[in-house]
Amino acid sequence: MQLLTKTHSAELKRRRRALMRVMGNNSIALIPAAHEAVRSRDTHYRYRPDSNFTYLSGFSEPDALLVLVPNRKAGQYLMFCRDRDPERETWDGRRVGVERAPELLGADDAFPITDVDDILPGLLEGRSAVYHTLGKDQAFDAQLLRWLGEARSPRRSKGENPDAFISLDYHLHEMRVHKSRSELALMRRAAKISAAGHRAAMLATRPGRYEYEIEAELIAEYTRSAAEHAFLPIVGGGVNACILHYTENESVLADGELVLIDSGAEFQGYAGDITRTFPVNGRFSEAQREVYDIVLEAELAAIDATRAGMHWNAPHEAAVKVLVRGLKSLGILKGSVTSLIKDGAYRPYYMHRTGHWLGMDVHDVGEYKHGDDWRTLQAGMVMTVEPGLYLGNQRNIPKRYRNMGIRIEDDVIVTADGAPAEVTTTDVPKTVDEIEALMQERPTSND
Repeated sequence: MQLLTKTHSAELKRRRRALMRVMGNNSIALIPAAHEAVRSRDTHYRYRPDSNFTYLSGFSEPDALLVLVPNRKAGQYLMFCRDRDPERETWDGRRVGVERAPELLGADDAFPITDVDDILPGLLEGRSAVYHTLGKDQAFDAQLLRWLGEARSPRRSKGENPDAFISLDYHLHEMRVHKSRSELALMRRAAKISAAGHRAAMLATRPGRYEYEIEAELIAEYTRSAAEHAFLPIVGGGVNACILHYTENESVLADGELVLIDSGAEFQGYAGDITRTFPVNGRFSEAQREVYDIVLEAELAAIDATRAGMHWNAPHEAAVKVLVRGLKSLGILKGSVTSLIKDGAYRPYYMHRTGHWLGMDVHDVGEYKHGDDWRTLQAGMVMTVEPGLYLGNQRNIPKRYRNMGIRIEDDVIVTADGAPAEVTTTDVPKTVDEIEALMQERPTSND
């Protein structure tokens, strides 16, 4: 794992304290790390810890359990982790180990994960509530129930024992929606790396290349910056761009078609997420420009509506109005804009929302509504803005617009006092003229 800086350690401590204040006395929180996942036979996917676990600990090893026990005299922040094992470390990499965990992780105490069955029942005794999200990890849930049974046994029980399970998700997710200054700095860096990947992909695109070759350019750029892809890259040429989560990336890019790339880098646990759509040959056709400019206008309107004090759905509403007017101008929809929006007539061509929370997860946690009302945007929230139009081969679509999928996506930070949002992904060209100018910088051959 990367050593925690003093600044990061202090922030992690603030997060844990904030959560324990919400929990109150006579409670305990259990946050397990994610399991290693087998890819096939004896090979594994690259390990990534659970985001909630990382958010509170900064620890990146598997087989670990974070325990918070407010006002426990012997220590409130406990970590169960793997012991050092020179033989296994030769095969699988270095471990922090139990002895060094308190110093390196800021824990009050640490124990071997192999001793968890012996220690946890005692920690549960005298606690009235367990903060843990059931249903995510059935094996851990079963283990927890065994510990509770042991804690409640007549030979151990000395008083109050847990009789309530309280989900951690709501409290932790609300904390994660509001990004700190250091989190915003990491997200700006993730956005920069994501943008560099998109520029490299644009410069590598030309007729005859395969979608997977362009995917390789994205991943190479991320890797050069000590990052990795936050989700499987989408590289959809032509009609493939009308598949929202197209990840096969196996087709040849054809002259005269557009290619849609949706990809983002993950840097030190925080995600970027950018979509750009551009011509494979470097020049928009007249029809492509018409549709593209509609989507761009919708995106700019949505970004303008992404302000503190506005409600979450305001950017979507702004984008839909522009898209519906545009679909009318293209001859695809007929009727009044108000009626078309009310009836959802645009949904065959724009079937998703205009954005999502962004953070440690690319579709980050947090409520979009409080009760029946959209929540109000506040400074420090981070979200994507990504309208699109997906014009397939339906008979009512004029032929010049068919098989055209266009989406434009940027990452934005809500700023204070209703000021315009900060767009962190401006390093990737977005207007028709900017895109065509960059595409002219491409090498003249595939070599």
